[in-house]
Amino acid sequence: MNDLLERCCGLDVHKDIIVACILNGPVGKPAKSEIREFSTLIPGMQDLKAWIASEDCHFVAMESTGIYWQPIYETLEDSFDGDISLLVVNARHMKNVPGKKTDMRDAQWIATLLRAGLLNGSFIPDKEIREFRHLTRYRKSVIHDTTSQKNRIEKFLQSSGFRLSTFISDIFGASGRNIINYLIEHGQIDKTHLNECLKTKTRHKINEIMIAVNGTLSLHQRTFLKMLVSHLDVLNSHLKDVEASINAEINGFSSEMTILSSIPGIAETAAASIIAEIGIDMSRFKTAEHICSWAGLSPGNNESAGKKKELR
Repeated sequence: MNDLLERCCGLDVHKDIIVACILNGPVGKPAKSEIREFSTLIPGMQDLKAWIASEDCHFVAMESTGIYWQPIYETLEDSFDGDISLLVVNARHMKNVPGKKTDMRDAQWIATLLRAGLLNGSFIPDKEIREFRHLTRYRKSVIHDTTSQKNRIEKFLQSSGFRLSTFISDIFGASGRNIINYLIEHGQIDKTHLNECLKTKTRHKINEIMIAVNGTLSLHQRTFLKMLVSHLDVLNSHLKDVEASINAEINGFSSEMTILSSIPGIAETAAASIIAEIGIDMSRFKTAEHICSWAGLSPGNNESAGKKKELR
């Protein structure tokens, strides 16, 4: 391998320790290596940062090991006032590079490949985008939790003999919530109060809906239903807080949001998620094919001897 860097560092990241190896020496000559171990606790990562700074090492590479690389990346990314090259490398890519010696430590091997310029870093967006991504991904999780809670309530109503969803498309809309709240308070509902609960066109189905809710909830069932609905309300309130945080941060990407929202089929929510996942600097991707491959939108082509194999 031909060396390209005089000084570089390889990090072998584990859950509890970081093994760091710095290679230092003129290009074309054997490099001196120094290996140290650091804790993955904050003081340990700060010690690692200080050591790299003291060695004036501006090139660092590490494997993308689970989530353990993330705090290390954030600790090191502002070293030398941002004048540092940090590579997070796919472990599979390094395994495909031939010639690894069995007696060489992983950190030293990473540093050796980095020194030879054989590593390609994974796409890591700027910190602003990564923080925005936390919100958009969390919103997805909260929506999933909310949907699960709605399904739980619907299942409980069905098991109690109340078939609201048979005649009301959204039982958590205005009419459905009115009926559910009334059942929580009284355990049963008559046609007069049902008519008061129904809104707009659902009144046309009052006779069918009356048959679907013609039952009685016991005290236990009412109490349990109230617990389920209260938790749903908490989730909905929390989702509004998350949405407010996203809207507050999205103001910094107003022009990008306008461009993305102009694409048919992409609304504000999808546009925000796209920005959070790929950022706004498209120069990080060499071609349109690269970004499609990174996003998992390029189908594989598994063909041998004229026969295509199905992907499972």
